[in-house]
Parts: sequence; C-alpha cells; structure tokens
Amino acid sequence: MATLDGLSLPLDTVVELGTLLLLALGLGAVTRWTRFGTSLRAVVDDRRLAELGGVDADMVSSVGWAFGAFSAGLTGVLLAPGLQLDPYGLPLLVMETMAVAVLAGLRSLPVTVAAALALGMAQSELTQFHVPGAAESLLESTDANLFVLALLAATLLPRLLPTQERDGLEASLTISHLSMVRRIPPTAAAALLIPLALRADALRTALQLPALALVLLSVVVVTGYAGQISLGQAGYAGTGALVTGLLAGGGVPGLPRLPSLVALLAAVLITAALGFLLGRPTVHRRGLALALATFAVGTALSRLVFQQPFAATGLLLDRTGLLGDDRFFYLLELLLLGGGALLVRQLHRGRPGRALGAVRDHEPAAAAAGVDVARVKLLAFTIGAGLAALGGGLLGLGAQAFDPDSFDPVYGLIWFAAVVVAGADSALGAVLAAAVLTALDAGTLSGVATAAVGALALLQGWTPHHGRAPAREPAREPDPVLSPLGRALAARGAQPAPPAQPAPPAPPVEPPLPGPRSPAGPGTVRGERPGACG
Repeated sequence: MATLDGLSLPLDTVVELGTLLLLALGLGAVTRWTRFGTSLRAVVDDRRLAELGGVDADMVSSVGWAFGAFSAGLTGVLLAPGLQLDPYGLPLLVMETMAVAVLAGLRSLPVTVAAALALGMAQSELTQFHVPGAAESLLESTDANLFVLALLAATLLPRLLPTQERDGLEASLTISHLSMVRRIPPTAAAALLIPLALRADALRTALQLPALALVLLSVVVVTGYAGQISLGQAGYAGTGALVTGLLAGGGVPGLPRLPSLVALLAAVLITAALGFLLGRPTVHRRGLALALATFAVGTALSRLVFQQPFAATGLLLDRTGLLGDDRFFYLLELLLLGGGALLVRQLHRGRPGRALGAVRDHEPAAAAAGVDVARVKLLAFTIGAGLAALGGGLLGLGAQAFDPDSFDPVYGLIWFAAVVVAGADSALGAVLAAAVLTALDAGTLSGVATAAVGALALLQGWTPHHGRAPAREPAREPDPVLSPLGRALAARGAQPAPPAQPAPPAPPVEPPLPGPRSPAGPGTVRGERPGACG
C-alpha cells in the first residue's frame, strides 16, 4: 500500500500506473526520435507514398501489430486479478477503451493517457454518489458504462475523427464469393426445408436459422452493397426483439397488447426509423471512424437499454394460435426470409443498385457523377436496420423470450466477419453463413463457431489479392453456325501470331586476298573479263 499526500494507493494500482507511464514514454521516444518511428508515421500518414520512398510498409505494420499484441497481453496480465476469463467480455472491454484513443483523435499519445486517467477517475467517483428512486439504476448504468458513453460521444461528435481516409480514397469492400454460392440456389432453397422433417427439439434449434439469415442480410446491404463497415447490427436486432416483446406483451403504457405479427411489423418500422436517425451523423464517415461509430451505437443499445431491468426482467414473446406450432412458425420464417432476399435482390438491381455500387467503389467519383452519396448511405442504413430488426424479432419469438446476451455487441463483430468470409455482396452467402453458425453452435461446444469464423477470416486475409478475385475476361459464347471442328479452327486462327524473329545479321564482307591486280580494275581476278558471267 503506497501513500501519496494522504491518498492510499494499492500496490497493483501503483504497478499499473508505472507500467502505463513506462510504455507511454518508451513509445513516444521511439516514434519521435528514431528512424523506425519516422517510417511508422510515414506509413500511417500515406502508405503508398511511404512505399515509394523506400519504406518496407509490411515490415513496419508487422512490428506495429506485434507491439499491439504485446501491450494487449500485458494489459490482460495486469487486469487478470480483478477480471474473469471471459472470451466475449474481454474483447468488448478492449473495444470500449477505444474511447480514449478517439478522444485523442487517434494521434496524440499524451491526450490518450490523460483521457484514460480522467475517465477512470470519473468512473471511480461516480460510485460514491447515490440517488433515491428509479434514477439509481440509471446512475449505476452510467457509472458502469462511462467508457461506452464516451466512445459514443467521441465517434458521433464532429472533428474528433477524420471523415474519410487521408488520401480521399478507400479500398472497396467487395469480397469474392465462394465458388458454389451462385451456382446452387435451388439446392440451397431445398436444404432449408430439411428441418421440417426433424424432431421437435432439433426443429426448435433450427428456428434460429432463417432469423439469423435475415440479420446477416442486413450486413450484406450495408457492407456488401453500400461498402460501409457496420459493426452495430446486433444492436438493431436486439431493438427489434425488445420492441416486439414490449408491444406484444403490453409493456408500453397506454397501448393494448398487439398481435405478435403486428408487433413485429411495428418493431421493424421503429427500428428502421432509429437506423435512419443514427445513420445521419455517420454518413460522412468511412473506414475506422465509421466502424467505431456503428460499434458504439450497438454497444450503447446493449448496455444502456437491453441490460436494464425494464427490458430484461420478465419479458416474454408468446406465440399463440398457429404461431405456437414450430413447423408453421418455421415456414413463416422462410416466407419472410424469401421476401427479404427478394428485397435485397431488387435493391441490387436497377438504378438503386448502380448508385450503391458507385458509392461502394469510389465515393468522390459517385458524387461527381451526380449520385447523392449521403442519401444512398442513409437508404442502406435504414433498410439494414429494418432487416436486422426483423431477424431479431423472429429470434425472440422463436425462443419465446428476450435474452439480452443473445444481442451482445461482440456478436455483431462475429456476424460481420461471417458475412465477409461467405461473400459480403451475396444474399445466398448470408444464408450459408447463418446455416454454418447455427449448425456449429448446436452441434459443437460453445465458441467453436466463433473460432471457425476467425480462422476462415485469417485464411482469407492470407490469400492472394487479399480476398479479391482476380479479374477475368468473360468467356466468349460459341458460334452456333460452326461445327466443333470449325470452332476449333476459328479459335486457332484467332490466336495471336508469334512475334516475328529478328533477321540474322548479314555476314561481314571479307577483304580481297592480296595478289596482282587485273588491268580491268579493282575487284577482278586475273583471267576474268569484266562483266563475264562465268
């Protein structure tokens, strides 16, 4: 126990503060006064320009990742005495503490340390206050989620994060499909009917598949079609389940109980409006700024709404009448999934599809071509929130209860990674990802699905072209007039001719042998006449 001006500090707190100061001073010295620090700042500012200047950007990035892994592991060691080994809670803790880096604009190390200390002390001081009545639970929630509130404010407030990449460009998020994704839609549709022949307990587990597929379809719309990173779809899915339960259970003062399907429709509309409102502050953000903003929204909904007693205590989503039959409810889910897939398909075609593709590929070019980029993004966020709410409401109705842990923000990260692995711009890929996640969760140990998604994501990152399919020329249709032999000859004739070989150099002219010259002139030999042919 250490004492500082009458303030008692436990030994572990002193060790943590000392470690923080040493790491901050060492990192600041390296980045400011070493050649590697100069290369690191150059890669962060403009990777391509740094590579043109002779910097090995891959090596610099690898060292940065190694230092990040080291500091994260050291933090886990320091926090281990006070925290449990939670595979979902610890990653969420890391994401929540991103608030201090965002408050520093992801640039200033002293501001990052100061913001971390200020938030930590504020969180500690809030525990000393107590208010009577219902406000006590709100104060306790604010105290426990102060970093979440700071992250939400930091990501939504302007000028704390850049609105786009420094060079004004950003790589497209178009991911190559799995080879079988577009070739077997009838087989995939038929496979969705298999759970109808299963036993009651297996069918109850399969009820999650169409609902989760609808949630993943929302990621396809936002990420695959519009090119925006959204890590908060779990929050919208939980909002759909919560509002469905409140409306169907009579939990809203002044409103009677609504039928389950009517409550589900109302939840979709309310959540879509929420997605529109929360999407407005983020339409001018891209990349890391957008990812943090959407994750902050999902985390705030989970911690400040789903975890509250009014939402998690005694909220049941009853299915009465025909909806109580699991087979009928599963068929209804398939019908809604088909409607969602058709909506996504139509959204990908025509003028909206071209506008979404232009925004995804190159925002400045899309704006120059007359596309209202902000409007297109808001459309994607709104439709994505509605689809996620539909899937979340079906998840709640299938389980006949609202479970806030089912919509934890970490699941938003897992679902996003699963869609990217299966094909971010493929509706059928979302269904395939939902089937794999559901089957692994039901047939294996807990966490196997998460580990599988992570391993596949790493493998995709290690493949050539970083997950992009190399460009290929479209195959030419065969001429129906020609016979097979004629097509073969035509193909041979269409092959490019081999490059012409350079002509061999002319042999050097040897000088005439020495000897007596003919009077006829030079170049004649004795015994020959000029102009004679032999």
